[in-house]
Amino acid sequence: MAAPEYPFAEPPAPGTTRELAPGVHWLRMALPFQLDHINLWMLEDGDDWLLVDTGLGNEPTRALWEKIVAERIGSKPVPRVLVTHYHPDHAGNAAWLCQRFGAALWMTRGEFLTVHAARNSSAGYTTEAQLELFRANGLDDARGAELLLRGGLYRSLVPDFPLSHRRLHEGERITVGGRSWKVIVGHGHAPEHASLYCAALNVLISGDMLLPRISTNVAVRPIDPWSNPLRLFLDSIRRYLELPQDVLVLPSHGLPFRGAHARVAQLEAHHAERLAELQAACAAAPRSAAEVLEILFRRKLDTSQIFFAMGEAIAHLHYLQYDGRLARSVGGDGVARFAPA
Repeated sequence: MAAPEYPFAEPPAPGTTRELAPGVHWLRMALPFQLDHINLWMLEDGDDWLLVDTGLGNEPTRALWEKIVAERIGSKPVPRVLVTHYHPDHAGNAAWLCQRFGAALWMTRGEFLTVHAARNSSAGYTTEAQLELFRANGLDDARGAELLLRGGLYRSLVPDFPLSHRRLHEGERITVGGRSWKVIVGHGHAPEHASLYCAALNVLISGDMLLPRISTNVAVRPIDPWSNPLRLFLDSIRRYLELPQDVLVLPSHGLPFRGAHARVAQLEAHHAERLAELQAACAAAPRSAAEVLEILFRRKLDTSQIFFAMGEAIAHLHYLQYDGRLARSVGGDGVARFAPA
């Protein structure tokens, strides 16, 4: 199977757009993280625009949007803002854009409610609940204390959010510019992540579900501490095998690419390798999620990276547990460890 191909070598400059297919425009916003950018999309809809994802809710992002309004959107209406999922680089600036244009927010129900839960520190979306989950999976107090400093981070990146939305459903078709786009709901990375596929253009807006160079973060969260998100994720990305091999994939990070089937195969192989390594490590001695971080991530992790890495480690161990390859037990110290079933 041929490796993914990248037809566009460079991203558009900040505050500019690039047309990748008829009526489909690419723009990029900076992020103040190690993953330093997000791709956003503008779809021409006759005399209107539909915006897909929004960037962070901060002044640098809004300044770039104002530049795009002045130079690209102009006086055309923007009646719809569609958000693929709740993470702040996708949803953070939605309220500002909706207010700026008088637009309706389009989003799946699970993602919409998760934004509000995360903003209001409810339903387990708190740093304290995250820390409790991580401690129960072996994270030491010193690193746990560092995580407490993240308190309120989500709300600072998503300072406001609409109180209503137009709900997106799995398999729904929405019309943009006279073309039909099918909603494909994926799981594992977020509760009800919405991708969009247009058969007429052979274009997939994949969001975070199919990225070209990095593996999507798949993590257990406090709201569902016994979940198996890696199984959900792998099942979800296999649905992209139903699309043409040469579909143009528009990911939220990295460069647009062709070769969705090859990329799915790469991700499946990557996770299979990691799962085999974890199974072997746990066969040598029972291990907690914190004790397998160095197996999954072969580099020094900072506080932010530990937040993602712990959730991923638990997810991989849960996959092996639900697959019957490992068994979970809780020791006298209250820490869950995994050993051969």
